[in-house]
Amino acid sequence: MTPITEVEGRRVALSNLEKVLYPAAGFTKGELLHYYATTADALLPHLRDRPVSFLRYPDGPDGQVFFSKNVPPGTPDWVTTAEVPRSEGPARMVLVQDLASLMWAANLVAEFHTHQWLIQDPGEADRLVFDLDPGPPASVVHCCEVALWLRERLAADGIEAYVKTSGSKGLHLLAAVRGASSERVSEYAKGLAVEAERAMPRLVVHRMTRSLRPGKVFVDWSQNAARKTTATPYTVRARAEPMVSAPVTWEEVGECRFPEQLAFRVEDIAPRLQDFGDLLAPVLDARRARPLP
Repeated sequence: MTPITEVEGRRVALSNLEKVLYPAAGFTKGELLHYYATTADALLPHLRDRPVSFLRYPDGPDGQVFFSKNVPPGTPDWVTTAEVPRSEGPARMVLVQDLASLMWAANLVAEFHTHQWLIQDPGEADRLVFDLDPGPPASVVHCCEVALWLRERLAADGIEAYVKTSGSKGLHLLAAVRGASSERVSEYAKGLAVEAERAMPRLVVHRMTRSLRPGKVFVDWSQNAARKTTATPYTVRARAEPMVSAPVTWEEVGECRFPEQLAFRVEDIAPRLQDFGDLLAPVLDARRARPLP
């Protein structure tokens, strides 16, 4: 029988808690749910009011992995959903607004991916993002060099950038913005990616073409498009190990010499939250949002 637990007055079914999702680490579904429950205070503000796409891996990263954008079958009626505009017509997606919804969603076994806009105003982006993706033999160490350049370039336009690991090989830069559509933010981000390539031609590429990427850092500006989503801060990734997309300090970025220095597993996050709090909290503060130049 599937265990039922009560979370903030909601009855939530939690299934297969002993199931090993990450064989290399012996990490179980129950441990995954515990991680999300104990990280909720930091994670939920980054999910709230943003339609969520789920990258599901119910049998672990070695099993079937698939995106789920529409409201999944069997979603409880107390989970908030909203109509979201799409080019092919409106769709209904999940909003993870509270702890009960988070635990229900975590039971699906999924990465959380969110848009760069809020459901209250899909036409205006409230966030800018760069996905720095290294092409081997480049690594996150090289991404750090590019991130520091982008930080300074954004600062020249009055925009304050923050950074997190992707939970895979690279880094994500985020900044709070206002007063622009996703198309305008994409245009601005592309311009900076092109500038970065001109400034560091041996290190940076702004085009997605695979043949251009070995040994370089791909500055992916395209995730600012209204239809695109990016891994949410603190989400666990569907990788060989239970790695987390973890906020980091600029000091850590500047001092990174080995990829292992910016690789964080689920057990690393609670101590980091205790030491630093949520390093990405400023991105959620509308008073810090700046207009594009």
